[in-house]
Amino acid sequence: MDPTTDNAAPTADPAAARAALEALRAEIAKAVVGQDPAVTGLVVALLCRGHVLLEGVPGVAKTLLIRSLAAALELGTKRVQFTPDLMPSDVTGSLVYDARTAEFSFQPGPVFTNLLLADEINRTPPKTQSSLLEAMEERQVTVDGTPRALPDPFLVAATQNPVEYEGTYPLPEAQLDRFLLKLTIPLPSRQDEIDVLTRHAQGFDPRDLRAAGVRPVATAADLEAARRAVAATTVSPEITAYVVDVCRATRESPSLTLGVSPRGATALLATARAWAWLTGRDYVIPDDVKALALPTLRHRIQLRPEAEMEGVTADSVINAVLSHVPVPR
Repeated sequence: MDPTTDNAAPTADPAAARAALEALRAEIAKAVVGQDPAVTGLVVALLCRGHVLLEGVPGVAKTLLIRSLAAALELGTKRVQFTPDLMPSDVTGSLVYDARTAEFSFQPGPVFTNLLLADEINRTPPKTQSSLLEAMEERQVTVDGTPRALPDPFLVAATQNPVEYEGTYPLPEAQLDRFLLKLTIPLPSRQDEIDVLTRHAQGFDPRDLRAAGVRPVATAADLEAARRAVAATTVSPEITAYVVDVCRATRESPSLTLGVSPRGATALLATARAWAWLTGRDYVIPDDVKALALPTLRHRIQLRPEAEMEGVTADSVINAVLSHVPVPR
């Protein structure tokens, strides 16, 4: 095969793409203070073509984080406030009758964007929640039997409030498993909160990112080049076996009624590869698996009620598994 005809579209250099994605942290920090782990998680999800569940109390800059990421990557973004009366067509779009032409035309919904912020997804009924499943898994929307492709890149960042469950519809395990990562957005430290208030006192407007100095530092071409480099990252048989052993150990934990599925093992391998490449290596080591185990697996396991009453958490179970599973040399 002629290499010049293999890929007609030019792609960015992988080294330049890594440098561009590393610059995202500094660029987003112009608007969002102290959320580097969440920024890294979102970049990993983009590299793996996955989706993210963001969990945090109101007012910790979840919306601002997504808007800043979109601005720094020069991508489109839309926000949907999920409420009990939201219909599936409000997310995916619908056919609208045009009286002038006497025909139905498709009006795309907010899901037709690069970064979709699904705010408080657990406040809408399961029927509307499920309208995102095809978009997340197949990257298309089918209306009236016609599939319509979504733009690439495409990422759903869904948020949920961890402290207020009255009037909510918890996501079922099958839908939680569709999210590549679950990122917890903590309250800021004292110094970070002082920095936030200082910025606001100096005139910072979260609705005007351009005035805050947020500029595009990476493009879709950088992201595509990075994805190709991640796909070429070497995974040894020992690392593959280690990922499998970690996931299988969760299925044997006495604290759990549901362990990590094979899809979860695949996700952990993918995120470890992306992290390895972001840190400058073209091969995966056990520390890469450990670094991504919590955000990749914490939403894929289910605690026994008695374990929850004793204060056991998903994170503590995964940490215990990581400490007991033999690490390959």
